[in-house]
Amino acid sequence: MKTRNGNPGGDDDQQRLAVLIDADNAQPAVIAGLLAEVAKFGVASVKRIYGDFTSTHQTQWKKELLRHSISPVQQFAYTSGKNATDSSLIIDAMDLMYTGRFNGFCLVSSDSDFTRLAQRLREEGLTVYGFGERKTPDAFVTACDKFIYTEVLRPEAPPTEKATAAAAANAPVPAKKAARGRSRNTPAATAVAPAATAAAAARAPAKPADAPASLPVALLRQAIEEASDDNGWAPLGTVGTYLTKVKPDFDPRLYGQRKLSDLFKHNPRQFTVEERGLPGSSSRSVFVKLA
Repeated sequence: MKTRNGNPGGDDDQQRLAVLIDADNAQPAVIAGLLAEVAKFGVASVKRIYGDFTSTHQTQWKKELLRHSISPVQQFAYTSGKNATDSSLIIDAMDLMYTGRFNGFCLVSSDSDFTRLAQRLREEGLTVYGFGERKTPDAFVTACDKFIYTEVLRPEAPPTEKATAAAAANAPVPAKKAARGRSRNTPAATAVAPAATAAAAARAPAKPADAPASLPVALLRQAIEEASDDNGWAPLGTVGTYLTKVKPDFDPRLYGQRKLSDLFKHNPRQFTVEERGLPGSSSRSVFVKLA
């Protein structure tokens, strides 16, 4: 017997999740990392993707469907400029909700049109995990229990490729043959300077779009203060829970660290981290306080 808010019958106590993907607002390059992230929260019992797969825009998605066992839901565009995919996904989500077989939903889209769907699922007592790009409107982000930006799920390039790209970016540009006559008069030489400056600026590596964001010190301090005891120490797990409740899209990977504990450890001027052993157990717990 499976219940909506309980776990499925048997020994498996993992959460049953329905993963619904909006192909028009999601990138196939992140699907492997996305499903690995979903596995942290529970079992993806249903994996469906919605879109017009007769369109050339969905060619890359077709290659990923069989590899990751995702069921495509074909949705033709009835009229130009109207997105029928959203309606199809929402209808399926409501049908799945009423079966009472799921503990939560994973909505993969950067579209704010799913804001009300996320709210309705949460009203039913289900957990909603959102996945989308950094451009996702705040309304949809805050409507979810937890929101993960897909930029942090992209596979990293191999070290050799990174080194090659860095070397190419910093390689000097060969001098132009026209420079042989630059000493004939001063004005001509002066005129070359702005062009050289522009070329140097073009060669400078641009800051990547997914570069680590600035550390939200005020938010982290608030979380520690809310969870701390009389001595100022707060359990890391409690701090993490508070951060997710206050800011559903909080993720240490956005700030260059894979774990929340690493985020605090790499900022010793702001925070102090301590590991403590539990009485009668070999496991250890992490606590944090303001420095």
